[in-house]
Amino acid sequence: FTEQAYLNYAMYVIMDRALPHISDGLKPVQRRIVYAMSELGLKSSGKPKKSARTVGDVLGKYHPHGDLACYEAMVLMAQPFSYRYPLIEGQGNWGSPDDPKSFAAMRYTEAKLSAYSELLLSELGQGTSEWQDNFDGSLKEPITLPARVPNILLNGTTGIAVGMATDIPPHNLREVVKGTIALIRNPQTSDEKLAEYIPAPDLPTKAEIITPPEELLKIQTTGRGSYRMRAVYTIEKNEIVITELPYQVSGSKVITQIADQMQAKKLPLVVDVRDESDH
Repeated sequence: FTEQAYLNYAMYVIMDRALPHISDGLKPVQRRIVYAMSELGLKSSGKPKKSARTVGDVLGKYHPHGDLACYEAMVLMAQPFSYRYPLIEGQGNWGSPDDPKSFAAMRYTEAKLSAYSELLLSELGQGTSEWQDNFDGSLKEPITLPARVPNILLNGTTGIAVGMATDIPPHNLREVVKGTIALIRNPQTSDEKLAEYIPAPDLPTKAEIITPPEELLKIQTTGRGSYRMRAVYTIEKNEIVITELPYQVSGSKVITQIADQMQAKKLPLVVDVRDESDH
């Protein structure tokens, strides 16, 4: 019994919770949020509604789990520093790069779908997706969304399941579409040729990727490895101004590290460090 129970739990976490589906790049909770918002009429051209309304619909109709976990998934899809192409357009306090979890409660924020999300939803109901019953059999929900673009590459994803995990970085829309067209025209396109269309990940921040192209190609072909990023800076009179930080790097943490280096006398020409960011 124990073996079967663990296997069932592992398969549930892998298939229905922690990992995204390759067809639309969404985890079940993300898909249910986007679908519920479309059913509420929260299109990019319309007015936003309270986030609590969306969370309530998602929990009541499709996703019987905790409200905070659902809201956090919703917030993540609205943060431009977390998603390369946000699926949700939020109004109010949705967190900052220094503290992504400093967002306001769902009763204060408002949200609607972004224009990008239409690429995932526009062909829904045209026989493009399979449907399944919701948890109590009273409604139908799509198993996947009919994405017109490979969202799993565009926005990337991170997921930790039972015995497996995934971490895919985001990529540029134009580059991925060009690569997709090339692959459709010639399914035998080599990895090297495909890398000409999609040379590297494209992160939400504008920091520089300094990993050599040959290493990036190896990462793309094997699915394993890591890449290095460097902050972007400018020189203004006697000041070094950092304008872009690497993806998911906290500005306050960088300031602390610089201060530690100054205290250790390793940066003799630096006399002060300040945070003048506007978030």
